[in-house]
Amino acid sequence: MPIIALVIIGAAAGFLATRIMKVNTDVPTTIAIGVFGALIGGFVLRFLMTLTGWAAGFVGAVLGAMVLIWLWRTYIK
Repeated sequence: MPIIALVIIGAAAGFLATRIMKVNTDVPTTIAIGVFGALIGGFVLRFLMTLTGWAAGFVGAVLGAMVLIWLWRTYIK
């Protein structure tokens, strides 16, 4: 169940992060950005998630995806 939640939250976070940062990507890339961003945000904001629940997990996923997009823009493109 946590894997399914990670994919769903990651996909939503990737969509939101790509729209906030004005990045045009295809659907698989958007989902991948969101899932990896959710992993990054999940590790960094783990303590916040225990305090506030799934809302903090979503915020962490969006922030992690935004960091990943910034890194991608800075070092890959």
